[in-house]
Amino acid sequence: MDRNRVLSVRELNLAAKQLIEGGLPLLWVRGEISNFVNAASGHWYFSLKDEAAQVRCVMFRHKSQYLDFKPVNGMQVEVLALATLYEARGDFQLTLEKMRPAGLGALYEAFERLKAKLEGEGLFDAGRKRDLPLLPKQIGIVTSPQAAALRDVLRTLANRMPNVPVVLYPVPVQGEGAAQKIAQAINMASRRAECDVLILCRGGGSIEDLWAFNEEVVARAVAASHIPVVSGVGHETDFTIADFVADLRAATPTAAAQAVVPDRQELRQRLVQHRQHLKRAVMRQFEQCMQQVDYLQRRLVHPAQRIRQQGERLAALWQRIRLSQAYVLQHRQGRSDSLWQQLRTQRPNVARLQEQQTNRARRLSSAMQYTLDRHNARLLALQQHLQHLDPQQVLARGYSMVRDAKGKVVLSSERIALGESLDITFAQGGARAVVQEKREPQAD
Repeated sequence: MDRNRVLSVRELNLAAKQLIEGGLPLLWVRGEISNFVNAASGHWYFSLKDEAAQVRCVMFRHKSQYLDFKPVNGMQVEVLALATLYEARGDFQLTLEKMRPAGLGALYEAFERLKAKLEGEGLFDAGRKRDLPLLPKQIGIVTSPQAAALRDVLRTLANRMPNVPVVLYPVPVQGEGAAQKIAQAINMASRRAECDVLILCRGGGSIEDLWAFNEEVVARAVAASHIPVVSGVGHETDFTIADFVADLRAATPTAAAQAVVPDRQELRQRLVQHRQHLKRAVMRQFEQCMQQVDYLQRRLVHPAQRIRQQGERLAALWQRIRLSQAYVLQHRQGRSDSLWQQLRTQRPNVARLQEQQTNRARRLSSAMQYTLDRHNARLLALQQHLQHLDPQQVLARGYSMVRDAKGKVVLSSERIALGESLDITFAQGGARAVVQEKREPQAD
């Protein structure tokens, strides 16, 4: 920036705002609230101070509406805020994103550390969780006798299963030393083994109020208990370390009571249904047995009657064997007669076959002679015809055959030239001549 340039106040405040917001990230700040103002718009304005300094703060309505407590003057709080500058008045201030009572940050950190430690040891594993008894003979409750949650649990148990006795292990549920006393009560109930299930309960409250159930000593006692433990601490949104270690986590103390005992009305209805199903099943089985007895009675036969029936069956089988043998003999006899008749029918007449053979030989000889004579006559005719076409015979009658130098027969004087050498063949011998004179063919 030019050092000689003169800035307006607005430009100065804007530059300072940019430097502050760019140089300081979102951060947590602890202090005491003073001069708290709840504006009609719903925005909160106050100062956050300590022994040596203070800073203006603003928390807008869309952020403050999610807090579960109302800030008051003198309250120690921790705020997550962005440092900025209000340009209109040049005031340095914190714009709040979150707010919590001072000390909660340390509690949350301790909660997360213990949770990670116990989870790493396997105390939260589902494999070590035990099933609750279906019908407990006696139920133990670890809580304060003055707790409203105890009245809710006892009322729910009485409504669902009034005949199940309850053993109360009284303990303080908050304050100094509460965690140790809760752990001692759990250990005592485990040693006595007078209950089938143990309810660990307390009503809702802040994280400080419920902190006894986040102590390691309570978690260790719950994990070491020989009796299944149901944790019903706080409201549905509250979670404690005891919830993760317990065999079952209930959303509320009332839900814990509902989890350990069934509803007697529902059980009575289920018993009636099972009774009806069992009655129908027994009746069906009885009817099937009666039907089976009737079937067996029909199959049951006196030994004498059975022997008689076997004799009758044996006689029937013997008769079938005799009939089968007779049928087989008759069938084979008929087959033999049929084959003999076929043999007699197909026996050859040797004299007649010899006579046929002689006649056929004679006819074959005549046919061969006739064919031979025909071929001889044809051969003779072809021979005579060939003699007529023989060039040698033509030459013997005084003709001769003239060929040119290429061996082609000369048929016309037009194909030869004067001085050309010709080859002349006679009936006997030949000669070579030279053309000295040539006569043109005469017209027809």
